Amino acid sequence: MRFRGVLTGLATAMALALSVQASAAQSLADYDYTNLKFRGLGVEWGYLWPSRVDATQSIGVRADLGYLGPGVRIVPSITYWSSHLKQGEVTKLANRMADFMVTQGQLRPTLDLGQIKWSDVQFTVDAQGVWRVPFGILSYVGAGVSIHVLRGSGAAIDGTFVQDLLDEVTAGLDAHGGLEYPVADRVRVFGQARYEILSHLRYAQIRLGAQVMFGQPAPGEERR
Repeated sequence: MRFRGVLTGLATAMALALSVQASAAQSLADYDYTNLKFRGLGVEWGYLWPSRVDATQSIGVRADLGYLGPGVRIVPSITYWSSHLKQGEVTKLANRMADFMVTQGQLRPTLDLGQIKWSDVQFTVDAQGVWRVPFGILSYVGAGVSIHVLRGSGAAIDGTFVQDLLDEVTAGLDAHGGLEYPVADRVRVFGQARYEILSHLRYAQIRLGAQVMFGQPAPGEERR
């Protein structure tokens, strides 16, 4: 499957990047936790291809908290997306609802649930291995943990057990990689590819954005 291919590719890139960092990240200095501080704030737009809902857009904000170790940056973010369940998923829910409603001696009802919306507010903390590549570009690969607040809604399911099935708070994991370019001393643009894994949902995603930086760049991050 293409999603599995994306995840495998990101995992391979991460392994390669970590091996490169042993030599390349020295230009980013030997940082420790004392270098963790709020350094920048960015906005991002994304597009994702989920396993259970229609492809959709996302919006989000992210913060740059600096370096935890040599070349290891910490980036928390908040992301939101909303879409409609795929028709096959709606049919499955309709069948479960019909099974719940039928009683002995009655015919099984046929239900039309219409469109069902599923939305997600995601809180993520990513750890990224960062190194410089030619043309003044910063590249990175990383992994993260997240909390997802998922909510389902629809005229036919509001207030039913089906809505309860879709409403949940769950943990997630991600692998990602991307590029950043400083277009000015205090402004960076970035692009990123991600693969997210939740208990009942998987999706590949791309994100594009811009970030305003505060303070001086870390050694090795200077604009060239």
